[in-house]
Amino acid sequence: MRPELRLPPQAPAGEAARPLVLDTNIVLDLLLFADPAVAAVRMLLQARRLDWVATQPMRDELACVLQYTHLQPRMAYYGVTAEGLLAAFDAGSRVVDVAARAPYACKDADDQKFIDLAVAQRAILLSKDKAVLCMRKRLSNLGVQAAAALVFEEIAAACSA
Repeated sequence: MRPELRLPPQAPAGEAARPLVLDTNIVLDLLLFADPAVAAVRMLLQARRLDWVATQPMRDELACVLQYTHLQPRMAYYGVTAEGLLAAFDAGSRVVDVAARAPYACKDADDQKFIDLAVAQRAILLSKDKAVLCMRKRLSNLGVQAAAALVFEEIAAACSA
């Protein structure tokens, strides 16, 4: 089972937008594949309950990935271009400075930038990468909630029913 982070459908009164770091696969799910698994992420971003933070190297990685041959048919199917997806990235995220190295190193060096930023921002980190997800407990000690998906908590139908 994929690790999920459960959030209430409504924000507690006065709660500020929580920083959110998305790895490249989750960004593709959000911007290209329209994966239903990221529906909660999309809703929370639109409601400004989450603040998607990214760095220039994250954007550069996405630009590189969007050139992969195996993605071209899917992009054509959805009628999108790499430029359009990068524009959506720019519109949806807030680019910040590259973060200092976190106290914990990821086995996959390509994923370290996501961990570093999540730790610096004390953010929610969404990733499907096993090398990232196996660090969940250590990251939680640094204020990072790492998961593969966000879901809304179930609300009891009627407490007194």
